[in-house]
Amino acid sequence: MKKREFSKKQKQAKESAKKRIIFFFKEAKNVFASNPSLANRYITLARKYSMKYKVKIPRVLKRRFCRHCYKYLVPGKNCRVRTHKGKVVYFCMNCKKYMRFVY
Repeated sequence: MKKREFSKKQKQAKESAKKRIIFFFKEAKNVFASNPSLANRYITLARKYSMKYKVKIPRVLKRRFCRHCYKYLVPGKNCRVRTHKGKVVYFCMNCKKYMRFVY
């Protein structure tokens, strides 16, 4: 079977969604110091865009929010980062859960 090809509109929608997701993460980073709840809202919007348009969030950005409570993470403020047995361990101080990433 042949792979299904996307129309130009679908490709453009995916590209704009990806740009929008990156924009939301940048805004969350800028706003976090003054308004953490707005930063968390930007993250939920970015996740909604990625689900709606079926666009993957880049790996670098995936580590900036908690997988369990979906809050924006800033090491030292609401997140603790440690290394343990070849893994980077993030501890979210909002939901008290761990996330482990291989080096």
